[in-house]
Parts: sequence; C-alpha cells; structure tokens
Amino acid sequence: MTYSNLLSAHKAHRENIVGSCLMVISMAAFAIEDSVIKVVSGLLPVGQILFLLGIGGSAVFFMTALILKREIWTSDVLSWPMHFRVVSEMVGRVFYSLALAFTSLASSTMILQATPIVVVIGAAIIFKEKVSVRRWVAVVTGLFGVLIIIQPTADNFSFLSILAVLGMLGFAGRDLASRAVSKSLNIFTLGMHGFLSVAMSGIVLTLFLHEPFLWPDIRTGLFLMLGVLLGVVGYSAIVSAMRIGEVSAITPFRYSRIVFGLAIGVFLFDESISFTSVLGCILVVMSSLVVLSSTRQNPLRL
Repeated sequence: MTYSNLLSAHKAHRENIVGSCLMVISMAAFAIEDSVIKVVSGLLPVGQILFLLGIGGSAVFFMTALILKREIWTSDVLSWPMHFRVVSEMVGRVFYSLALAFTSLASSTMILQATPIVVVIGAAIIFKEKVSVRRWVAVVTGLFGVLIIIQPTADNFSFLSILAVLGMLGFAGRDLASRAVSKSLNIFTLGMHGFLSVAMSGIVLTLFLHEPFLWPDIRTGLFLMLGVLLGVVGYSAIVSAMRIGEVSAITPFRYSRIVFGLAIGVFLFDESISFTSVLGCILVVMSSLVVLSSTRQNPLRL
C-alpha cells in the first residue's frame, strides 16, 4: 500500500464519518419538522403548508447567501442534473403528500423507507460505486427493521399505494441528483431552488385538491417559522451529506429518521411503543453501525 493510497483511504473514511453525522442530523431535523407539520395540518391545508414552508426556506437561503456574499446564480443552474433534481423534488413532495392523504400512513411510510435501497442501487449503477456485500446486508437489515416497526398487513395496501412509490422514487432521484450536480453550485443555490420546488409542489397540491387559502394565526405562524428553520437545517445537512463520501456508506443512516420519529411520538404525542418497535429500532441502529465499522476496520474496502 503506497502512502498516497493510505492518505486517500483515510480521507474517504473521514468523509464517510462526516457524511454519516450530517445524515443523522438531517433525519432528526426532518423528523421534528414532520411533527410540526402534523400539528399545523389540523389548522391549514397541506398544500398551503408546503407552499409557505417552501417560500420561507427559499427566502432564508437567499438572504443568507446575500449576507455571506455567496453566488446564487450560475449557468450550471440550467444543467440537466439540476433540472432533474427540481423535477424529482416536486414529484416526491406531490405524490407522497397525496399518498398520505388517500392511503394509510403505515403503508406510505413503509414504502418511503425503501429510498435508501433505491439510492444505493442508483449509486452503484450511475456513479459506479462498488458496494460491498456487508453494506448490502446492512441496507437490507435496516429496511427489515423498518418493516418490523411498521408491521404492514395486506389490508394496508391499495392501488393508490403507487402514489407513495412515485413519491419515494422522487426523493431518491433528488438525493442522487444532489451528488450529480456541479460542485460550483453551492448549498445556498441548491437550497433556494429546492425550497422553491417545495413551494411549487404546494401550489400543485392546492390546485389539485381545490383547497381554500386560510390566513394563519400567530400560533400557527410560529409553528411554520419553526418548520422553516428545521427544513433549512435538514435540507442543508442532507445535501452536504450526499455530496461527500460514499453514497452506500452514508445512505443507510437515513433509517435513523424512524428512530427519531418513534421517540417524538412517545414523548411529545404520548404514543405507545411496542416490543417489536424496539426490536426494529435496534436493527436500524445496528445496520448503520455495521456500515460505519466496515470503513473503520478497512478504509480501502468499499
């Protein structure tokens, strides 16, 4: 092993560590944001919530870029990976929101958890990443843990579940496109355009569902501001995570979202948790630790 190869291996290992931590931060932020949306959805239409969150998030990224004097517009914004990213974001938001509206939460959530596998497969095909057997086993183990937590039955599924499948594919495409876009596009540009896509998704949902516009009160406005902040943190973290390290090493940490979701449900919404849910959480955590330990033990091996 040459010295340059050793340095390269340890650099990749450090990037995987950083990327994994960013993914966990992102999943925590999104899980808390879900709880905020759950509260606000009882007060405002879903399409309007997405629109307001999208406008708020894009404004935060835009103003931050101006303050830090970072470039917002480059010709790479018009590149095909960027177009694909915007379209994927809209597909994910629109169809997954429709799935939550017309199908059971259990089946929709389960389908969404297939995102890591799609992303890892996409990374292997598109970016030619070599995915080791250990990582494939870790990804599948994490998905199995999610299935144990959700415990879907045949009655949970319907033909409308295809909506959740399309939403899941949209989110997977967005994450893969985040890695494919030019490095010249900074986090502020990606964040602003990403949240504008969320706003456009809200408009599409509002028109499709014929939802009325309601003025939010002060309490609802504060919740929306919190949702924007959490969305910005989660979005920044996941975009950064997908642009460094190895996709197959970082993606399994997506499963941590369901662990955060269960914790929030128990402590904030007084929901009960079963033994099987605890077992599923253990498998989810173990799958992520297996991926992390594989690069620690042998940084040169994928």
